[in-house]
Amino acid sequence: MHLRVDETPALASRVRRFSRAERWVHRVTALLMGVCVVTAACLYVPQFAELVGRRELVVRIHEWAGLLLPVPVLAGLASRAFRRDLGRLNRWGPHDRTWLRAVLRRDARPSSRPAAKFNAGQKTYAAWIAGASLVMLGTGLLMWFTHLTPLMWRTSATFVHDWLALTIGIVLAGHIGMALGDPEARRGLRTGSVSREWAEREHRLWRP
Repeated sequence: MHLRVDETPALASRVRRFSRAERWVHRVTALLMGVCVVTAACLYVPQFAELVGRRELVVRIHEWAGLLLPVPVLAGLASRAFRRDLGRLNRWGPHDRTWLRAVLRRDARPSSRPAAKFNAGQKTYAAWIAGASLVMLGTGLLMWFTHLTPLMWRTSATFVHDWLALTIGIVLAGHIGMALGDPEARRGLRTGSVSREWAEREHRLWRP
């Protein structure tokens, strides 16, 4: 595996993984998603609602956070590195099927889970959360502008929005749990670089 290392001698054992633009897209998206999840909990869990109060303000914060959620990704399209990584997330190969089969067999050996820059789990999560976010945005708009749609549409939108929100909360909890178990991956999102040893072990097909 041939990896491009940072030019600074002190960082010779590290490789560049994410650009500054990509890291900011992730941070702002995570912040907006977190606001959506927290405000949703305050709206639907009575105990949280009693602690926070001011339901109307919470509703407005929730609506605007959801409306702004696509903005970081759209702004990130100005970055060549971000566009390149979106392409990588959308490309699947035979090694991804091998990775998924290893997960189903509970085979945790890195040699059994070949991955390029993103593994099959990360690709699946990215595709799912992107689709779920679009559905949440669409159903949220139907619920927001009540005078534009029939009652049946609004009722259906509310049902989908509520249950999908619960599913997103569970998936996000799993995503955060995986991140907590991999300090080097978190460091890559925080600083933009990861150790050469980690890259060769976890993403041995990656060619930066």
